Amino acid sequence: MKKFSSFSGTVTMIEDYVVSSEEELKGCVKLMSLLIEDGTIVRFVISPTTYFLDRVLISIGDRVTGFYDVNLPVILIYPPQYQALIIVKDSPYQNVKVDFFNSQLVSSDGQLQLNISRYNPILLQNDQPFTLYPANRNLLVVYGPTTFSIPAQTTPYKIIVIC
Repeated sequence: MKKFSSFSGTVTMIEDYVVSSEEELKGCVKLMSLLIEDGTIVRFVISPTTYFLDRVLISIGDRVTGFYDVNLPVILIYPPQYQALIIVKDSPYQNVKVDFFNSQLVSSDGQLQLNISRYNPILLQNDQPFTLYPANRNLLVVYGPTTFSIPAQTTPYKIIVIC
């Protein structure tokens, strides 16, 4: 099972990343560097399967959050380099959480509970509708205000099911 974690920061570099000598892969993989608030640098490997929320174009200077699977091995280099699964361009008008949500739609860290209705868009990563109940799955949740309860409750703007 995937366990997600993330880093947020300002994009300082995007460049081609050569992963093999195969001609058809050249230019298909990118390396994105983020400057984190504490002054450290983190790099994300962006592959053709990396999901960009709302298919936004990322440029140098943008604030983004990159999500990765903590269970995947990471090479021991500095700056650290992670395989990006999801990239989200930060916005003051929305919050994003990527996590496993149980049968009660509570995140695995117990910090967020989803209150959904039939009007909430629940989509696959290819923007097609997801027709089942989204419980017991990894979800990318885009939401706004929450309650002050524990867990905080919210009605999401959008749910992306990570299959």
